[in-house]
Amino acid sequence: MPIRCDIVSQDRIVFSGDVDIVVLPGAEGVMGVLPNHAPLLSVLQYGVVAVRSGGQEQYFTVAGGVVEVQPDHVTVLADAAENVFEIDIQRAEAAKHRAEEVLAKGLPVDSDLYLTQQAALRRSTMRINAARRYTGKRPRVD
Repeated sequence: MPIRCDIVSQDRIVFSGDVDIVVLPGAEGVMGVLPNHAPLLSVLQYGVVAVRSGGQEQYFTVAGGVVEVQPDHVTVLADAAENVFEIDIQRAEAAKHRAEEVLAKGLPVDSDLYLTQQAALRRSTMRINAARRYTGKRPRVD
């Protein structure tokens, strides 16, 4: 008996389907959700959501958000999410470098710009690592 999984970002439905297991980066660590799981609500950390169905796995990056688990349904409401195969590694590398350059200027750690750039650096690093790990993508060397 499968469990329904919906992964939704702010602008689109990233994944919707019946799966055997969902593995999530929860606030207290990685958690696996099987059919008939106890109801739960949790904050998500930056990380990778894995869904497995019929021996096939798919991976999605999430940059925060929340997950609601019901016995027959998992709903991931992510601040940002994408399938790892959709990641443009060159764009992620460029975002990482831009964030590093701004942070190198020595901004006050409580400034909005500093916090925004820290989040951008964290997200771009996560996207690069996920693409490399799950797809084997490497940056293009020109």
